[in-house]
Parts: sequence; C-alpha cells; structure tokens
Amino acid sequence: MSRTQRIYEPGRNEAPDRLCDRSDCGEPGHYRAPKGRDRLEDYYWFCLDHVREYNKAWNYYAGMSQDEVEEDTRRDTTWQRPTWPLGARTGGRPHYSRGAPPIHDGFDYFDGTGGAEGAARARRNGQARAAGFHPTSPEARAMDIMDLNAPLNLTGLKARYKELVKQHHPDANGGDKLAEERLKEIIEAYSTLKKALSVR
Repeated sequence: MSRTQRIYEPGRNEAPDRLCDRSDCGEPGHYRAPKGRDRLEDYYWFCLDHVREYNKAWNYYAGMSQDEVEEDTRRDTTWQRPTWPLGARTGGRPHYSRGAPPIHDGFDYFDGTGGAEGAARARRNGQARAAGFHPTSPEARAMDIMDLNAPLNLTGLKARYKELVKQHHPDANGGDKLAEERLKEIIEAYSTLKKALSVR
C-alpha cells in the first residue's frame, strides 16, 4: 500500500483527512486519481466506489487525434527519452567516415561496395597486412599501384619495378601522357617501398 493512501475504517473516532471530491458524497476520500492527461501530478481524492467509477471512465487519450496517439505511444516505447539512429552520436562524426579509425572489414560490410571490387580490395588489404603494412598506409597503396603480393623483399621489388618501367615508359607508348602519369606513380611507389624495406 502506498504511504499516501489510508484505508478508512468505519469504527474509528477520528475524522477523515478529506472527503470524497464527488459533491454528492460524504465518504472519506482516500484514493487519488489524476485530474487529466496534462495534470498527472494533480489529483482528485475519491472514496473507493467513486475512484472505481472514475477509473472505469478514464481515457488518457481522450481528445487526441490518431496521429497524436501513435506519436505518444511511440515515445512511450523509450520511456519518453530521446532516441537517435544507431551510430549517429559518436562524438561529432560518424564511425565509418573518412578520417575515422580504420577497421578490418574483410566483407566490405561498412563501405557498402562488396562484390568483386570488395573482394579485390580485401585481397589487397590482406597482402598489405601480410607484408607488415596497415591497409590504409602509403606502403599498402604503393603495393597496390605496383600490384605486388606478400612476402615482399627488395629483390622482388626491384624486379617488378624494372618490369613496370619498361611497360609504362613514354618512349614505349608513343609519348602517351597517361603512361607518363602512371610511370610517375610507379616511381613514387617504388621509392616508398624501397625506403620501408631498407629500415626493416
């Protein structure tokens, strides 16, 4: 029993604290009932018979439209607390955006590509890891540019470099600008990997 409720016993000598709020009733009002949806902390006090009658007729949603009822019900599913989409509140940035800490995602679930392209990227990432590089490091990108697999050593790197230089040299491609740009990428990638292998 609630501390605010007291059962009236007809044989007592003391007078009741309050009478039932029904104007035609002289019984003690020991049972509270809210005055309305917007006044849930403000109460009527009724006798047992009249609180039962009030409760039977009580409709919290009286006067609300169907949309308002649905909205209120939806808020009640989270105890009237604010909610947000999963992953939306992560210190001001989404988890899986550029600049976020990289995660190992062999199935490409988080970037949404998947398929053959995702499988190729997963293979490249695996090769970079096997060679001792982080998949997003400059060394991993250099391995991708030169299409190298682990294990990676200086002899294999030099052999692949010579092969790619012959293939993409502008003289061998009639002065093609795209071949020239590709050669610049290969030279830079070779330099990056040579430097990384020399410090091991």
